[in-house]
Amino acid sequence: MKVDQKNHTITIKDTQGDFTSFLMKVTHQYKTFEKHNLIIDLLFYKDLSTSNIKLFLPLSKQHKKSKKSFVIVASDFDYNAVPDKLTVVPSILEAHDIIEMEEIERELGF
Repeated sequence: MKVDQKNHTITIKDTQGDFTSFLMKVTHQYKTFEKHNLIIDLLFYKDLSTSNIKLFLPLSKQHKKSKKSFVIVASDFDYNAVPDKLTVVPSILEAHDIIEMEEIERELGF
């Protein structure tokens, strides 16, 4: 697992190729990341299913309650199949853009 921090955002990327253990690591180490916006980089995985992505739903809900952004990056994915509570985008750049927009919305009180 690779963790990069850039300003108020942490990007977490799997380097092992084991989705289940990556999800467990992120979940167990969540307290370390909870005060930052999070980007979960799943670009390593080429055949992700909607059910795999949905496994991040509890973390996403918990993170958004504390007024922080939680964005998943996945390529070659049916973005329409994802629940509205999850934000899934195709690139890291787009993830940063989403976080910037959400930060502005929070500053404006939305």
